[in-house]
Amino acid sequence: MSDILKSYQDELDKLSQTGNLRSLKQIDEKKFKLNLSTNDYMGIAKLGLSVPEEKGMGSGSSRLLTGNFIAYKQLEDELENQFGSPALFFNSGYHANIGILPALASKGDLILSDKLNHASIIDGIKLSDADYHRYKHLDYAHLERLLEKYRSNYKRVFIVSESIFSMDGDIADLLKLIQIKKKYECLLYIDEAHALGTRGEKGLGIAEEQNCLSQIDLLVGTFGKAMNSVGAYLICNAIVKDYLINKMRSLIFTTALPPISIAWNLQILKQSRCMQQEREHLQRLSNQLRTALQKLGIETGGDSNIIPIMIGDSEHCKQVAEQMQKLGYLIFPIRPPSVPPNTARLRLSLSADMKWADLKELPEVIKNLLSS
Repeated sequence: MSDILKSYQDELDKLSQTGNLRSLKQIDEKKFKLNLSTNDYMGIAKLGLSVPEEKGMGSGSSRLLTGNFIAYKQLEDELENQFGSPALFFNSGYHANIGILPALASKGDLILSDKLNHASIIDGIKLSDADYHRYKHLDYAHLERLLEKYRSNYKRVFIVSESIFSMDGDIADLLKLIQIKKKYECLLYIDEAHALGTRGEKGLGIAEEQNCLSQIDLLVGTFGKAMNSVGAYLICNAIVKDYLINKMRSLIFTTALPPISIAWNLQILKQSRCMQQEREHLQRLSNQLRTALQKLGIETGGDSNIIPIMIGDSEHCKQVAEQMQKLGYLIFPIRPPSVPPNTARLRLSLSADMKWADLKELPEVIKNLLSS
């Protein structure tokens, strides 16, 4: 066991010795005459809606009380089966990112975050008591310079990155990040929100695609994007999972998702494994559109189904988006603070149910609007 994991295990042992160690329990409400722990103040769960057992529309409380339905165990078991490590499920990607780092990183620790990480990651960093620095986007030489300068001053260091970045559509080099985290004895935190379902042979994300699932310490994914649902998960060490159950405020102090949502997530997670043909089509389509845009001199980038059209000026970006909407393209301007100053853009997000016939006129339309 590494020194980092041992530090978490020691705290769990202290909680156990004082009778304060918590765990997730399976609750069968049929065994109880009264549920005196529910937050279902209006009795909505008992209105007699016709839904199958364990697939109700409400949970009534947090997972640590009566909200940890059998559906949760089934979903976490399936995630563990697919990823090969323990899984913990949360209400959303935002819940995950604002809760994991504040629970794991404390005073005397350091967080190094890619400059373009999602707002939820930034909020999680700020909620922690750890010091932090941002390294230049995808600049691993800069990351190493920061580690060379600061690593010896801190007990634990976390490197945090997305795999596919939500506004640029570009992809992190996870193998390089793993090499760096090993060299400097860090924990690696990767958010796969925009990769789950769309990348990897089984749709498990960039970590699967780059064949490094087992080498990432904290692997986050969300069901709110390609899975067309709600909720998020963390793939991690068993000690970390137990630690978060006891320490993570956005897990402990929130009402659990309803069983029907969890059951849907389980169904779509299994279905996603069989959608490699759709994933390949989506990647071909994305590459085709990106190439067509570049041939017309339109500034774009990335290597995913997220294709940015870089405009720069926010007002101009807004006008172009409004003109595209009038032409029947539902697209919105992406402006600061969602992106850095002077980098306003259109964000084209492609789907596997699209065809090239749907998109082939788009590059010329965009070129004409940018020129007008």
